[in-house]
Amino acid sequence: MISLIVFLIFLPLYFLYLLFHHHQLLLSPVKAAKAVQVVVVVVVVVVVVVVVVVVVVVVIVEVVVVVVEVVVVVVVVVVVVVVVVVVVVVIVEVVVVEVVVVVVVVVVVVVVVVVVVVVVVAVVVVAEVVVVIVVVVVVVVVVVVVVVVVVVVVVVVAVVVVVVVVGGGGEVVVVVVVVV
Repeated sequence: MISLIVFLIFLPLYFLYLLFHHHQLLLSPVKAAKAVQVVVVVVVVVVVVVVVVVVVVVVIVEVVVVVVEVVVVVVVVVVVVVVVVVVVVVIVEVVVVEVVVVVVVVVVVVVVVVVVVVVVVAVVVVAEVVVVIVVVVVVVVVVVVVVVVVVVVVVVVAVVVVVVVVGGGGEVVVVVVVVV
């Protein structure tokens, strides 16, 4: 992300360099204004692409989290069914044995089910927290990138709007081109 921000900062500056490097642009305020417009359009397109990529990544992460939650719920249901079946089988076989054995088995089964449910809930909560953190980080990065790009575009426009034209008598005339 840092390299993207650096790229977005130096892209308009590179266009500035090209603008002043090719002197024919300096002779025409109209060409200079069009060059600035091209810089602005390129920066806006790059920002839009970055925002679209970020949104797609967030959607993919959300889908993955939902799939993980569904898998976890299915696993919990399967575990509970297996535990219930085991309890029923043990109770049926132990009916002739002492009641204490049945109570111990039931307590063990309940503890196992509670532990599994707590672990599943913890995994789901951690997954949701991770998604929220990722979304917040992505939004902050996008906002920073957009602010940096807007500042850079404003600075580039402010710098490029001053075009130097050499007059017929050798004097230097400064023409300010306002690009909105």
